[in-house]
Amino acid sequence: METKEKSILRGGQFIVKETKCEDVFTPEDFSEEQQMMRDAVIEFVDREIWPYKARFEQKDFALTESCMRKAGELGFLGVAVPEEYDGLGMGFVSTMLVCDYISGATGSFSTAFGAHTGIGTMPITLYGTEEQKKKYVPKLASGEWFGAYCLTEPSAGSDANSGKTKAVLSEDGKYYSITGNKMWISNAGFCSVMIVFARIEDDKYITGFIVENDPENGITMGEEEHKLGIRASSTRQVFFSDTKVPVENMLSTRGNGFKIAMNSLNVGRIKLAAGCLEAQRRVISVSIQYANERIQFNTPIAQFGAIRQKFAEMATNCWVGEAASYRAAKNIEDRIALRQANGKDTHQEAELKGVEEYAIECSILKVAVSEHAQSCTDEGIQIFGGMGFSEEMPVESAWRDARISRIYEGTNEINRMLCIGMLIKKAMKGHVDVLGPATAVANELTSIPSFETPDFSELFTEEKHIIANLKKLFLMVAGAILQKYGEKIEEHQQLMLACSDILIQIYMAESAILRAEKMAKKEGEDKLKAQIAMAKLNLFNAIDIIETAGKHSIISFTEGDEQRMMLMGLRRYLKYTNMPNIIELRNIIADKITEENKYCF
Repeated sequence: METKEKSILRGGQFIVKETKCEDVFTPEDFSEEQQMMRDAVIEFVDREIWPYKARFEQKDFALTESCMRKAGELGFLGVAVPEEYDGLGMGFVSTMLVCDYISGATGSFSTAFGAHTGIGTMPITLYGTEEQKKKYVPKLASGEWFGAYCLTEPSAGSDANSGKTKAVLSEDGKYYSITGNKMWISNAGFCSVMIVFARIEDDKYITGFIVENDPENGITMGEEEHKLGIRASSTRQVFFSDTKVPVENMLSTRGNGFKIAMNSLNVGRIKLAAGCLEAQRRVISVSIQYANERIQFNTPIAQFGAIRQKFAEMATNCWVGEAASYRAAKNIEDRIALRQANGKDTHQEAELKGVEEYAIECSILKVAVSEHAQSCTDEGIQIFGGMGFSEEMPVESAWRDARISRIYEGTNEINRMLCIGMLIKKAMKGHVDVLGPATAVANELTSIPSFETPDFSELFTEEKHIIANLKKLFLMVAGAILQKYGEKIEEHQQLMLACSDILIQIYMAESAILRAEKMAKKEGEDKLKAQIAMAKLNLFNAIDIIETAGKHSIISFTEGDEQRMMLMGLRRYLKYTNMPNIIELRNIIADKITEENKYCF
């Protein structure tokens, strides 16, 4: 156990430590049970959801509810629920896998599923009393009841703790009366129970409550919202007017609602990343099939370089997203197991702390994969051309559905700043030693650089050398910004955004390199030309993004000798001795997927 603990990096430590490919989990490591679960989920989606995409786009809310009940009957709603509450009690990776493969056909069902299994059920599972869990969780796990999560208000969006909804204790102390207005509530139209956040008296923090949906208890609903995408997901305002909630339905303790909300969002963020993967796979596959059949100038358009470039980038982004998402999921699962093995935590406490440990990675994934999904669906429309703009084609709805993923579970801008803010907090607590490596980088900048070229003859030796240098680049820029602005760094959002872009690209690029390296060691380089090409192509793209973010930062907060020194450091840490032929890499990837006529990784 001691050896295992050493191999599990703490959240955020990836930026200051090297990770070996043997220590990361990849989709190629799925167990036989996990592969069977994946196949069962795909079969369900292909039978019950994919053929009826048009009905979802026509706002068939009843179809969404029906599919949710069928998912419950098959056990998919209870994957993360412990067995003692009639769930399957599967590990975190398995819950990610189900969320991944069940979410690709339509964002309407994906949203209903995610809201129910995540923020609708999980707060009770993780924070509820034994009586609350026994009463509510089995019904939620089976699909007999559906859950909703009432946090957002007209005046409380990203600032979640600023809600105006009030909870007033009755004179006899038996119940709270909740009054207020919640908006953008997923599953509101068919939910049986809601997690509602309200403020008691003038408490600094909000409190969570479990509220049964009873219209005779002062609960009314607005009309269904007319939305750009996720059209068949029920989204309504919910109004509470002296809604009576028994005191025993308080979730956790008074004033702990903000923490419940934040921890729920951490899980929601990594699950959202998973939920954006299968959508990309399906868009890539239908786009390839269309391009292989569409003839222009006597040639399938899949053979044109402009289209092949799109395929290569789409496939690469999806494959990288898989690598990073399952890497983090296994880190969380291992941390949960470690805390339980130490005997200090219950399963619920271990899961809470395990996910909270990797909050930085959860935010990174939410941003990166949601933006990959948006780019993928946009390029899908472009490949279909005029037909892609038609509602008859699946890429049109996929593009609209993808747009919300950059907004919910915290906007991407909020999550970008959270990445940096949480890393600073971890550094202050001593959980991640940022100061030591940042100081070493600062000293390195003033020393004479080595002009010797290392031996880059083996696979990925140069790429891993570059990753190490990119981490130094991040520490150079972020360290200097933090030194200059200290606690006021949050007033400089544009600098935080630039730092987060560097951090995100490093995590995603490293995950891809490690996935490809692990596969190559197992199967041989000759069998993995496309995967190796994707890892290299992604790193090349990441360097471009990092260079821009680094340069914009440096020239914006430095001047004179400091600026010249840091720009010199930027060039030093971005050095790429043996740059790959990018067009050749793209062609290797495009050849593979066009021959297979689908996303095949």
